Amino acid sequence: MQKMPVSAGMMHPEGENQRRRKKLVRREAKDSSQQFRRATQAIFLALNAWIGLQFYLWVRWAEAGGQAMPVSRPAGVEGWLPIEGLMQFKYVLASGQLPHLHPAAFFLFFAFALITLLFRKAFCSWICPVGTLSEYLWKFGRRLFGRNFRFPRWIDLALRSLKYLLLSFFACAVATMSAEAIAEFVASPYGLVVDVRMLNFFRFLGTTTVYVLCGFVLASIFVQNFWCRYLCPYGAFMGLISLVSPARITRNESACIDCAKCAKACPSALAVDRLVQIRSAECTNCLECVAICPAKDALSLQLAAPRRRLLPAWQVAAGIAVIFFGLVGYAKLTDHWQTHLPQQVFFRLIPAANEQAHP
Repeated sequence: MQKMPVSAGMMHPEGENQRRRKKLVRREAKDSSQQFRRATQAIFLALNAWIGLQFYLWVRWAEAGGQAMPVSRPAGVEGWLPIEGLMQFKYVLASGQLPHLHPAAFFLFFAFALITLLFRKAFCSWICPVGTLSEYLWKFGRRLFGRNFRFPRWIDLALRSLKYLLLSFFACAVATMSAEAIAEFVASPYGLVVDVRMLNFFRFLGTTTVYVLCGFVLASIFVQNFWCRYLCPYGAFMGLISLVSPARITRNESACIDCAKCAKACPSALAVDRLVQIRSAECTNCLECVAICPAKDALSLQLAAPRRRLLPAWQVAAGIAVIFFGLVGYAKLTDHWQTHLPQQVFFRLIPAANEQAHP
């Protein structure tokens, strides 16, 4: 029997893919985005460690009634209180005045929100110490087991909704508070030592709490950014702000060779290889996809409006530094950084911090 000729439309799919594969034009300059990001992470991780140590020593000094080594209270600890930051932000909007108690919470919250507005969720992957530790945990898990675990899509979507549910709970609670109610809450004994209560939570861990924290650590080793992706309401809030950010990961379809390395590298499991722009609230602007892309001009961070232009990683790092240290410096120069209260107030409240009832 005579063999039928194989037409172009009947070619084997693998052969068709080989025929359509684009020629790789390798980029000449080495990508340095991860070096800038890791340097920024290291700076903020060290800064948070220093604040944590100073705050612990200050609490111990206050618990001793001033008999221990004198240490000043680091106002930067209020950056660890995002709900109070949201409350202070609402207070400023409602009253038009800067708060007198825990004012650093407002400035830090505003700085992080502004960074997110300009550079997407860079707060999560460049600044946040929890995000940094989470990243190194899942990378450790990948080295240990060769891969990370990913939930099926329907489970992933259900779990991701949890952080938005938590955010809606806190946001609704703050939205219903007037400026007077917020000022009253912050000035209450509970509000004055809420940061100390947070420290005591980790100082005096119960058995159940230890198990839960160990569970989060193990989950973060196996699943990329487990806490950040599924449970962090602060990250959910920043994600919503990032939706209107002009900065976006942009793919040049003509230069892309469809190798899908960017999608495999994305910690947020986004289909970078199939989209022209990444607008998802899950994108943390970590630039892992840009770093691994081998093709010249195929993938980059760009400003979408008013006209497109590249946004190199060094500009992101510089912008973060200018916004953060600029707002902190302004708050200090205008005396809106520290909470000025008599030492006797802290001597009285801090030793009994856990006994203070929520107002």
